[in-house]
Amino acid sequence: MPKTRSGALCILAASLLFSTGGILIKLIPWSALAINSARCFLGAIVIGIYMAIRNHRLALRGPVLIGAICMAGTVTLFTMATKMTTAANAIVLQYTAPIFVMLFLWVFYHQKPRRADFITCLFVLLGIICCFLESFSSGNIAGDIVAILAGISYAGVCMLNVSPKADALSSILLGQLLGALAGLPALFREADYRPQPMLCLLALGVLQVGLAYVFFSEGLRSTPPVAVSLICGIEPVLNPLWVAIFYREHLGVLAIVGAAIVLVSILTYQFRHSAPKSSNIPQTSPPNQPCDPANLKESS
Repeated sequence: MPKTRSGALCILAASLLFSTGGILIKLIPWSALAINSARCFLGAIVIGIYMAIRNHRLALRGPVLIGAICMAGTVTLFTMATKMTTAANAIVLQYTAPIFVMLFLWVFYHQKPRRADFITCLFVLLGIICCFLESFSSGNIAGDIVAILAGISYAGVCMLNVSPKADALSSILLGQLLGALAGLPALFREADYRPQPMLCLLALGVLQVGLAYVFFSEGLRSTPPVAVSLICGIEPVLNPLWVAIFYREHLGVLAIVGAAIVLVSILTYQFRHSAPKSSNIPQTSPPNQPCDPANLKESS
């Protein structure tokens, strides 16, 4: 099988695994912090084993450590948002990270966005407003705000990953460990250890986090950035679909319209900036996945 095709299949497998996050989190009757602690611990084990097999040395440089903090914040906030609002709003609103990257570049690096970037921002803002209006009627507005914060945190991960001293895999591993430590008190308070939540938790940590990152990292070695961005676009579509099928969580019309606007706008943005002649704005993968796929670094 050609390397490009096998790489694309790895990216597809990773996206499918990432998309199970919403339904697995919904099915576990624990607090968000407890769930995140356990899944991060399990995910860190798998990622650590992968790094050892690949002889990828753990980096402890400044940008890596700050990136790890942002990653820990992202996974924690995403888990909280999934518990507090609909799975669709949680993933779609976090999916706005590339827009915050663009804004951060403008504010901190004086890279003024182009007209097309401004238009993208306006469409994303329109989609967010639709999601918020839907949540006002259902009382999930706090969860939507947490999801937006997750998007901002993930934008920080993406910004730091363009540093020459960055190491995405090290930041991911350390971020998982920080997320696990942050939720330990909540984890120790849980008392429901029935088979179903335990199996869901095992799948969440080993498959949805650990194995997904392994597939994603392997796929990046031979898959063009444009293909990566397009294939990864299935995650925010499938995530709420699994929840609707297996958890009976359905969306209102405004939420569906808002999600569609955000996804189309972000995918268009991703496609444009994954092109060979794109600007210096860093590429970002869908939330829960290592951002800046073209620059995922292997330490020597």
